[in-house]
Amino acid sequence: MPALFPSLYQAPDKPALRFGGRVIGYGRLAGAAHALALEIADAGRVAVWATSSPHTCVGVLAALLAGVPAVPVNPRVGEDELAHILTDSTPNRVLAASGDELPPALEALPRTDVTLGPEADPRPDGTTSAPDENGPALIVYTSGTTGPPKGVVVPRRAIASTLDDLADVWRWTGDDVLVHALPLFHVHGLVLGVLGPLRRGGTLHHLGRFSPEAVAAALEEGGTMVFGVPTMYHRLAGALEAGGEAGGRLAAALGGARLLVSGSAALPPHDHERITAATGQRVVERYGMTETLMITSVRADGERRAGTVGVPLPSVDVRLVDDEGRRIEDGDGETVGEVQVRGPNLFTEYLHRPDATAQAFAGGWFRTGDMATRDADGFYRIVGRRATDLIKSGGYRIGAGEIENCLLGHPGVAEAAVVGEPDPDLGERIVAWVVPAGGPPPTEQELVDHVARRLTPHKRPRAVRFTDGLPRNDMGKVMKRELGRG
Repeated sequence: MPALFPSLYQAPDKPALRFGGRVIGYGRLAGAAHALALEIADAGRVAVWATSSPHTCVGVLAALLAGVPAVPVNPRVGEDELAHILTDSTPNRVLAASGDELPPALEALPRTDVTLGPEADPRPDGTTSAPDENGPALIVYTSGTTGPPKGVVVPRRAIASTLDDLADVWRWTGDDVLVHALPLFHVHGLVLGVLGPLRRGGTLHHLGRFSPEAVAAALEEGGTMVFGVPTMYHRLAGALEAGGEAGGRLAAALGGARLLVSGSAALPPHDHERITAATGQRVVERYGMTETLMITSVRADGERRAGTVGVPLPSVDVRLVDDEGRRIEDGDGETVGEVQVRGPNLFTEYLHRPDATAQAFAGGWFRTGDMATRDADGFYRIVGRRATDLIKSGGYRIGAGEIENCLLGHPGVAEAAVVGEPDPDLGERIVAWVVPAGGPPPTEQELVDHVARRLTPHKRPRAVRFTDGLPRNDMGKVMKRELGRG
């Protein structure tokens, strides 16, 4: 029996995957993945053309059954980045649906079409022997902020550990139907959103394209959990606030869900408040990254504190350290430190990058580069990345996220991103990029005063720049290094 998926062969008639109107039961899924696993068992690594389709799920599942590392490839990847990924990971073949048109670099590889054949009766002992739990399961490429993307080698034990921890803190069972529209080339949509339901023996309902209407319909049809990123929840909050028949339907659907989970970036308090006011639901936030999978979460059966990412997962050790690497012992909710992590959830290495792997660790602790505070109850609040979100201005250490949330509380602000820019007097000055909401736009001074009144004067922006939109990646995260370019 495959260790990662103990329920795969137990209920062949139960729905495993739903994409649009296509429903695939566990029997059919297991048969297709089992057959493909036998076909690719001798491959060194396989690239998976990771469209939002059941074929991606079958391809990755087959690789995991065969013990072959899978390299998920973003279908929107550019030529240069794709060339780097293929040169770095050296896959032996590519898995894709038969109708998928691949870029030339992937077409040059031997191709195996992923099919969703008729239901089969696979024998678990027909695949290769059980893979080593410390062996590589996935190689996921990070966004290259300081150079070419690095291949994060995620072992099987990390996947099992993270998913079992989440089953504990979220009370996740085989009875849950997970609704999401996340891309399937990253750990949020793929590990949590696909492998999570399959490990529990539950069901994934993938929407294909996100919309508030699609979320409402999926929940009405039996969905129990929703996974999303802040951009999605912002749109849900706007649809709820708009009211009308559609808003009322959405409020009832979200209110009936067992769990709403947001991740990949902080969910602004304003959106928390709007969703709770309309539905009675409090969104659960969690925190993780490609190298660590999940680190902390608000518990489903515990206090749901808006703006925090909860407490460490059961198998994960977390600490905050200061600039000198000394552990911050007391949680006062104010002292900012870097998050460091150790546990079975960690990646093995950056592929072919022993230098980068060594630099990422301090005495066995992974250095996340994320800055956070911890309160007396152990709840963590992420204030941003050390490189882009920690601003040192006038002798103060200031988290950009706090100022962004404050700006988002102004009715004239739709989106906000705060960065630090070099300043000869302050060291760094606070600069806010703002997308105005509908109606008369606020003035720069109005927003500066808004922050100074609600926070403290030293946290006020020294400049406000208005823009039509903020640059975001596929997961909805603002790419702050792109602000001001072009």
